[in-house]
Amino acid sequence: MGNADLRRLDRAIEQTTKKLEAVRRGEWWPLNGSERRAMARALAGGAYRAGRGRSTDRAEQRMDTTGTAAELRLNAELTALHGERQRLITEAARAKAARKSSGWW
Repeated sequence: MGNADLRRLDRAIEQTTKKLEAVRRGEWWPLNGSERRAMARALAGGAYRAGRGRSTDRAEQRMDTTGTAAELRLNAELTALHGERQRLITEAARAKAARKSSGWW
């Protein structure tokens, strides 16, 4: 394990955390392509229905569902990054302990 690997993972964790907070605030920039298309479809459908004087409940529900799915995706990504970081740290500790125990003195 190198410090470069840890720095890379720390940077990825930080970026994913920022994306997760942005999704929770309702921003679209962290969404992937399919999520953006789903949001745009729901927004267009809701605008059409609102223009006709009808309820926009279904469109709002679709947007909430898409936002929740994006939040789940980013949470899973963050969990995986934390797990990988912990694996690297544990691996380095084992290697260090093996080096120390195999010494002459």
